[in-house]
Amino acid sequence: MRFLHNGVWAIAALLVACGGGGGGSTIVATGWVKGQFSPASAHAAMCVTPRSGIDPVTNKAFVDQQGTALDEKNWLRSWTNDLYLWFSEVPDQDPATFTSDATYFTALKTTATTPSSRAKDQFHFTYATASWEALSQSGVAAGYGVSFALLAKKPPRNAVIAYTEPGAAATMAPASLARGAKILAVDGVDLVNANDQASIDKLNAGLSPKTVGESHTFSILDAGAVTPRDVTLVSANITLAPVRNVQVLPMATGPVGYMLFNDHIATAEAALVSAFTTLQNAQVKDLILDIRYNGGGYLDIASEVAYMIAGQTRTVGQTFELTQFNTKNPTIDPVTGKTIAPVGFHATSLGFSGPAGQALPTLNLSTVYVLTGPGTCSASESIINSLQGINVNVIQIGSTTCGKPYGFYPADNCAVTYFSIQFQGVNAKNFGNYPDGFSPVNTSTNVGATIPGCSVADDFAHALGDPMEGVLASALSYRANGICLTGPTGQQADRRFAQGYVPPSANGTVIKSFWQRNRIYRQRENQ
Repeated sequence: MRFLHNGVWAIAALLVACGGGGGGSTIVATGWVKGQFSPASAHAAMCVTPRSGIDPVTNKAFVDQQGTALDEKNWLRSWTNDLYLWFSEVPDQDPATFTSDATYFTALKTTATTPSSRAKDQFHFTYATASWEALSQSGVAAGYGVSFALLAKKPPRNAVIAYTEPGAAATMAPASLARGAKILAVDGVDLVNANDQASIDKLNAGLSPKTVGESHTFSILDAGAVTPRDVTLVSANITLAPVRNVQVLPMATGPVGYMLFNDHIATAEAALVSAFTTLQNAQVKDLILDIRYNGGGYLDIASEVAYMIAGQTRTVGQTFELTQFNTKNPTIDPVTGKTIAPVGFHATSLGFSGPAGQALPTLNLSTVYVLTGPGTCSASESIINSLQGINVNVIQIGSTTCGKPYGFYPADNCAVTYFSIQFQGVNAKNFGNYPDGFSPVNTSTNVGATIPGCSVADDFAHALGDPMEGVLASALSYRANGICLTGPTGQQADRRFAQGYVPPSANGTVIKSFWQRNRIYRQRENQ
């Protein structure tokens, strides 16, 4: 089994205008009795539109059979009651009264909130199975090769380009998009103040294209520019580069490694091994791991990263993460049927990309600096939590993380993959209570679980990996003398953009798929 620690937003939720499920005895599948549930297996793969042929992932024939819409909803109902972490907080409603699987699935979650009054379950979503498999396994998704950061979701909205994918058409002439550029309008709709639903739908469609070949026109204000320009972008299959900007920064006290790590997808494994090998060979004294835009993905990759940071001596025999399921399943993993046991720190590659069983490089560090933001979520937070659990000194530079100690096994039924919270993870010290995220100790508002470090806004006026970029500069300052930088690192940005638009220092969440903001177990045979 392999895990996915989550988080594409349901993009409509990004830009906006101003009873118990427990039970019971078995019933016949044709009727609904509140609190009574038939086995999920009785409804599995009973589909309105059955698939035929061979599943390209499992290389086995699809098992779908002809069924009804009610069959599909009954499967969701029983599956949720069996596996959902907070199943007793889900009101049991007649599935026949819901118009679609989608609307019913939306209702199958808790409405409880965290101590800061956020929704306890913000991570309940679906993916078309074919799209999910393409993205999770190959890192390919429909998009422009541009990641937008939403600094304000409500009017007056603010959005900028956070980063781009290497070689993407959007980074080349005539588009020539780069970090820090401001989005003013999409398809003629003013992003800042649009407030009717039709306009909001247009904005969401342009910022997060769902299919290949979509064409959308953006009004852009580039860094240093005075006059906006229009750029037309056409969505394409974009291959994500999850690991980049790997470099060794020469410092008076020894070389410091830096890498930008954006996604725990399968292709990240080989890239991470290469990056850590480079830093190991450079004999870096410290590591700055930039995960400010990393919403998560496969939990096993997070375990590999944590091992490559801490090394064999600190991790041998230690718990990376222990999963805790709902009260129906205190000792047995309800998906695998195996006794629940701690997941260790993986010392060898698992074969997500490249060969399995190879010894991983290590830096053997007792301290690590992590750069974080509101989009640092789930599997990325597991890196922080697991290292704290074995007494590695984690220094957090940036802003409060998203707060997701939860995860799930993706479940395919009738060509839709469902993601519903099924477990919570805790570290070697049995800690996993951070539903409001991790916060640097000097954070003043929206404070989560605090750890040492500096609260610093994202600096869109500098390139990622530039030692003058505000978050990285503060990490280097803290490392050198324990001082948090509270303002610009110098006047370079002001001089550089003196005649035009200066990109902000602000916190925002990068628009990503829901699955890219999670911790996920990937289920495979014999694993």
